[in-house]
Amino acid sequence: MSYLIYVAGFGAAVVIFLWLRDARIFYRTGLPCYRKAAYRGVLYGALATFGVICTILLGALTEMIGIGLVLLALYLQGRIERENVWKNEGKVERLLGSVPRPGANKK
Repeated sequence: MSYLIYVAGFGAAVVIFLWLRDARIFYRTGLPCYRKAAYRGVLYGALATFGVICTILLGALTEMIGIGLVLLALYLQGRIERENVWKNEGKVERLLGSVPRPGANKK
């Protein structure tokens, strides 16, 4: 077992985490750019998972192909245009996707 399997697994976990974060931000804000990012995140998560499967099952020849698929999923997920939804939040709030709901401060 090569260490590249762990690298591919961690990369796929990051892709899935970012997808869930985009879905949470869309749920809280309703912004169409995050809806698009959440929908595309499903495809990119599947691509990254396929890359992990290629890395694990198909042996040494396809380890680099599997890593390449995971990196492609990360690259494509980072290219999606998103609006800036944070004003003064800290690092933890941004990491977890905690955004204020629109209209939450209105009385």
